[in-house]
Amino acid sequence: MTYTIYVDADSCPVKDEVYKVARRRDAPVVLVSNRWFRIPVWPWLTLDVVRDQENLDAADDRIVERIGADDVAVTEDILLAQRCIEKGARVLTPRGHEYTPANIGEAVATRELLAGLRESGHEVGGPSAFDKRDRSRFLRELEEVLRRVERG
Repeated sequence: MTYTIYVDADSCPVKDEVYKVARRRDAPVVLVSNRWFRIPVWPWLTLDVVRDQENLDAADDRIVERIGADDVAVTEDILLAQRCIEKGARVLTPRGHEYTPANIGEAVATRELLAGLRESGHEVGGPSAFDKRDRSRFLRELEEVLRRVERG
């Protein structure tokens, strides 16, 4: 079974971990970004730079346009995750949380609730600092997600 790993790359803290796993599995990786940055030169690794000053979601749109069933997206963006799931893809956050058809609705609702609270002036805080445990959890979960994709 062939799949591609798409990375919402602009602020992704686990690109090196994605490279490590993809290299071991000989899986193609597409980093999608609004800006150019240096990447390792490997035949299975591509940087897709989307330059569209008018559309802030242009990189997200590109991922959704290209992703397919059984592909994997790595993103922290809940709305992008929802769009990828609708296309049959698997979605993993850099902290190692998998979004699925069963839990994405609740995540979107929570996002909307927190956005509403922020807009009305309430302090809602943010996520904790990204740490080694998050990185480790991501590696473990990416391996597991890819195993499930490979098994069908």
